[in-house]
This record gives sequence, C-alpha cells and structure tokens, in this order.
Amino acid sequence: MTDLNAADATIAPAVKPATKPARPYFSSGPCAKPPGWSAEKLSAESLGRSHRAKIGKARLAYCIDLMRELLNLPDTHRIGIVPGSDTGAFEMAMWTMLGARPVTTLAWESFGEGWVTDAAKQLKLDPTVIRADYGQLPDLNTVNFAHDVLFTWNGTTSGVRVPNADWIPADREGLTFADATSGVFAYEIDWSKIDVATFSWQKVLGSEGGHGVLILGPRAVERLETHTPAWPLPKVFRLMAKGKLAEGIFKGETINTPSMLAVEDAIFALEWGKSLGGLQGLIARSNANAAALNKIVEERDWLGHLAADPATRSTTSVCLTVEGADEAFIKSMAGLLEKEGAAYDVAGYRDAPAGLRIWCGATVETADIEALGPWLDWAYATATAG
Repeated sequence: MTDLNAADATIAPAVKPATKPARPYFSSGPCAKPPGWSAEKLSAESLGRSHRAKIGKARLAYCIDLMRELLNLPDTHRIGIVPGSDTGAFEMAMWTMLGARPVTTLAWESFGEGWVTDAAKQLKLDPTVIRADYGQLPDLNTVNFAHDVLFTWNGTTSGVRVPNADWIPADREGLTFADATSGVFAYEIDWSKIDVATFSWQKVLGSEGGHGVLILGPRAVERLETHTPAWPLPKVFRLMAKGKLAEGIFKGETINTPSMLAVEDAIFALEWGKSLGGLQGLIARSNANAAALNKIVEERDWLGHLAADPATRSTTSVCLTVEGADEAFIKSMAGLLEKEGAAYDVAGYRDAPAGLRIWCGATVETADIEALGPWLDWAYATATAG
C-alpha cells in the first residue's frame, strides 16, 4: 500500500452496510448468469445424444439462428460454433487467413498484446504494432487499411473500447479482425466494417465457456478460398474442404464434439435476451449498469476510471482506479468483499494496473450495482485501517 493523501480523513467508518447485492457476481468472465437462471430450466432433450443426431443438429442450428437474430447479423455474414472459446476462434481466424497481406495489430491491453505475440512470434509476420497504455486508445487514424488489421472491440482488461466502426473505411483493402468477446450483445456493431469477429458465450451472455463463435463476412470467405497459409493447420483450425469453405460449420456441424449442455445454456441466455427486446434491451441494461457504477465513482474521491475518456470507456468491463492502492491492497479489498458475500471477483486483471474491475453487462442487475457502493466504502476503509 503506497501513501494515501489527505482523503484519508474523509473515509467513512468501517461499518458494514445493511444490504448486500442479491447477486454479487461481478466477474468479467465467466460472467453472471442471466437473472432467473437455474440448471433445471435448461432443455435436456439433446443431452446424452450425438451432436450429429437430428436433435443435436437442430439445437446447434437454433443457437446459431438466435445469435444471428440478437446480433442483427446480416445474411452476408456466416456464424459458426468452434472449439476453444474466443481464443480458439481468434486463433483459427489468424492461422487460416493471415499471410496474404501485411498485418497491423492494435494493442491497448493484455488480450490485444496476445494477438501481437502470436502474429510476431508464432506466425512470424513482422506486424506493425500500434500500442497505447492501459486506459488509453491508440490513434485509430494512423491505421493502414491496406493491411489486415487485428483489434479488440472492447478491451476487457483495460476498460477501453473503440467508440464505433466509423474509423474503418468501407473501401479497405485488408481484412478487419475484431476480437469482440466482451463487446457483442452490448454495443451496436456495423457489420459492414467487420470481416471477422469472434466471441465466447461466457462473457456478455453469462453462459458456459469452452466454445468460441466465429463470424465471417464475405471478404473473409473470399480470403479463405483464395489464400493457402504457409504453415500447417491442426484439424480444429480447418475451415476448408476440397478448396471450398466447409459450409456445414456455419449450420451447426461443428468441427469436433461440442458440449450440448453448454449449447443449451447459451440458448437459455439468448432466449432471455430475446425476451428483453433483443439487442436494444441488452444494451439498455448494460448502459444502466455502467451509469449506476459511474455515479458511485463520481461520489467518491478515492475512486476513478482507468479509462478517462467516456467516449471510449467500456460499459461492460469497467476498470476502476483506487487512490493510493497497490496490488496487495486491491487483493485485500477483494478478499474482504468475497468473504462477506458482497462481491465476487472484482480485482483487476493481473497484468493491468492495480485496481478494481466491475462487470456491468446485461446479466447483472442495476440494483446490485447500486448496492455495491457502500460495500466498496466498507472494504476500502477496512483495508486502509488494516
């Protein structure tokens, strides 16, 4: 713990609040289940059956159809369920499509840095790297779109997102690859600007992990059918069959055996999202949660936003600074909150600056965000006194 300033004198007494969040699940992945979720509510008809049986194929196709509907994904874009969560989906895209053009990678947090490492050290593509510190966004106007461009739509570990897709030209020469795992279902995305997008169910939907989702626009399909990578591809990355796109992958015929329980869990969350009015209902809930947390921050002189610019501040993975805190202090605060059952998994990401990270996606209730504020006061005062 580094020195605290004169704000110490205004810290409230360490009195436990009377009310706890009803659902104290604020992890940024896996995220909180949708309200009303229970395992008993999941359809079990496909369990214990082959994913290639009629029922298995039907449920996988239904899951894809629901994702398309909630994302407002145009017919020009294909959507498939693939192995390995968001990481597997993004790696699949990189390994199968990169190499035809120079590559630019954008990095302003740890997951973007991961794609830099893979492009440079694994694929040895000597990418152009445009970086920014945690809490900042790189200058998007410097991106060369004659290159293939890799970026995270919402930087989960920094709380910084791209404001929109206006910075991407319609007449770009290269492909755009968006790691959108904590951005889909929370923001409007102009799909005409995105050639490849990936995400996993365990983020904004609050469903189980292990599976990734790969979205391909027509320019990405063209790349797959005209470009042969210079490196060998493992089976789980192969999207081509006999020189053509393996269309079955985008109709529910998965590359390897999926967990049908995870699929049913995703279907539950997607149906819940549809019942809210679809994408706009999900966005409204996330925005309300972020606004409630921002009110908490503005009322406390010892709390701040890591992402200073509201225009590029995440409304899902909100990262907070704590006056004078180091990693040990944050660990103490998070431990106190977890022990009391007031908030789980709120410490910032291990590679990020010391601070708190509060998930504000649609599966969180605004009332629980509001109830969190007094508990943050208590944990801060208790950790400071300790």
